[in-house]
Amino acid sequence: MAVPDNTVPNFSFTVIDPSLKGSSHPMARIKGLVWAVEAVPGKGIRPLEVEDVQRILQSPGNEGYEAVSGEGGWCWLHFDTVHSSARSSVGRLPGMPEDVGTMLAETDYGIALEAADDTVWGALPAFDDALAEEDREICAWRFAMRQNILITTRRTPIPVLGSAYRSLQTQGVPRNPAGVIDRVLRDFTGTVRRQLAQLDDELDRAEDVLLAIVHGSDLGHLGGIVGKVRRRSTELRRVVMPIDRVLRDEDLELPEWAEDDLRDRAERQIHAALDDLIALQDRARSLQDELASSQAEETNRRLCIVSIVTTLMLPATLVTGFFGMNTGGMFLASGGLGTIFAGGLCVAAMAVTFIFMKMARLF
Repeated sequence: MAVPDNTVPNFSFTVIDPSLKGSSHPMARIKGLVWAVEAVPGKGIRPLEVEDVQRILQSPGNEGYEAVSGEGGWCWLHFDTVHSSARSSVGRLPGMPEDVGTMLAETDYGIALEAADDTVWGALPAFDDALAEEDREICAWRFAMRQNILITTRRTPIPVLGSAYRSLQTQGVPRNPAGVIDRVLRDFTGTVRRQLAQLDDELDRAEDVLLAIVHGSDLGHLGGIVGKVRRRSTELRRVVMPIDRVLRDEDLELPEWAEDDLRDRAERQIHAALDDLIALQDRARSLQDELASSQAEETNRRLCIVSIVTTLMLPATLVTGFFGMNTGGMFLASGGLGTIFAGGLCVAAMAVTFIFMKMARLF
């Protein structure tokens, strides 16, 4: 038996081993299946046999599931679509709208949510299984569900799906598959908001340094911090905004059994995360504007110093240029005090220039 999805270790569920290709083992009949369970509210979950899975896939509706169990629950089939045979299995689901199988077998990134009759399907974002949250990349997983069946697909391990699976054992079974989608979205928005909190802390540190800045301090590293925050928040906003848009779509008519979980709870969670994102981006832009102003002020201050020094040295340059001429009859060419007199003339010219600039309030 293959090692299960690393997001849900040590659970008992139907796992299909790719190495069983060509084997007579019954598990070899369904490729790419990560788990298949029946969930009954108030009772928990149990793994499904491969024959039950095949029966459900052959008729992924009320008839297929009721042929497996009549306990009033629902089933969850989760596939890894890296397997081409898995894409073939989920791409031909009888009794489902034509677009459902195509969407489940897709490999490109995209976000969508659609409903027709009693079926809801779509593609939603999630983070991959990188160890550090700030290093996690955004990927997509897909689902199709009716009131008594949930089919999900993914190409890379997705921690939120494993977390949702574990929640069926620890937090109880929701009354229908829409509760699982709500839990996955809740975990996703929780991760987004934790990342936003980390980015906000980085802005706090940058702002503290900027407010306590002294002349001559290097502001370049602050620009790097603000740039990192803006870049990551923009990536997150490009993911969260489409979810908010599809959930708020007035043309989307969800079945009554899914309305409460998706249209109400999930929409509020996503919208709250989007508000936090917009607030963070506004703060990052304001801080970047203030940083740019401070950098411009520091640049002007340094240019002013250079201009003052240049202006003060101009008369001395004229004096030394005059005494450096190779012309005959140059006074002070004879005697031992010529150099001292010329130097004093340079200092006097610089002093007169300094006094003039002070009186003119040029600095």
